[in-house]
Amino acid sequence: MNQPLVTILDDEPEIRRILTDTLEEAGFRTQSFSRAREFEASLKRVVPDVCLVDLSLPDTDGLALVHRLALEQGAAVIIISGRAQVQDRVTGLELGADDYITKPFDPAEVVARIRARLRSSRAPAPQSEIAEFNGWTAYFDRYVLEDGSGSETPFSHAEAEVLRLFLDSPKRLISRSQMQEALGGGAGDSFDRAMDVRISRLRTKLGEDPKNPRLIKTIYGAGYIFLGDVAWR
Repeated sequence: MNQPLVTILDDEPEIRRILTDTLEEAGFRTQSFSRAREFEASLKRVVPDVCLVDLSLPDTDGLALVHRLALEQGAAVIIISGRAQVQDRVTGLELGADDYITKPFDPAEVVARIRARLRSSRAPAPQSEIAEFNGWTAYFDRYVLEDGSGSETPFSHAEAEVLRLFLDSPKRLISRSQMQEALGGGAGDSFDRAMDVRISRLRTKLGEDPKNPRLIKTIYGAGYIFLGDVAWR
């Protein structure tokens, strides 16, 4: 079995060296890039299992790059950035990142976060990658939601994981701890914020009333419940 491939995009040589040494010692294959242009060119040849992306890049907007990766690639995207403000975290997660790690970081934590993402993405999938529910069709093979009129809305890899979790367990309460066990990621406020952002974005894409959603209900103090009728095909 091939070792998972992690790509590193950061313009700081020392950061690239630390991450490369740590990840290879932990059993990962790595590729590192200092420029987004080289990084994006490599994606045409091979899609990595995980992308580590710095936001402060010399040749592109890091947040825009994260958004493109989330919509167009099958890799998990973890932001590693010196931007520690809450709004930067929220924006990164809203644009589709799977996780957000601030600099300075503990290399062991980066390894743990990557392993959590890989465990999540390797969870057993349904026989089919298409689910129908309440007038919607979700195509997990191409990350698209289709409404009854045939109009399509793309969703990110991170949003796909949350939606799949709901569709696999309709009309059952899913607690925050169950979500973390299933999806991985950092514990505490960082994980809760990530889930809030992804669920909010899914509700928007499903045309939900944020004050009274019909499909994804928040059970305060307990978790979430998906109330749709789901059929996989």
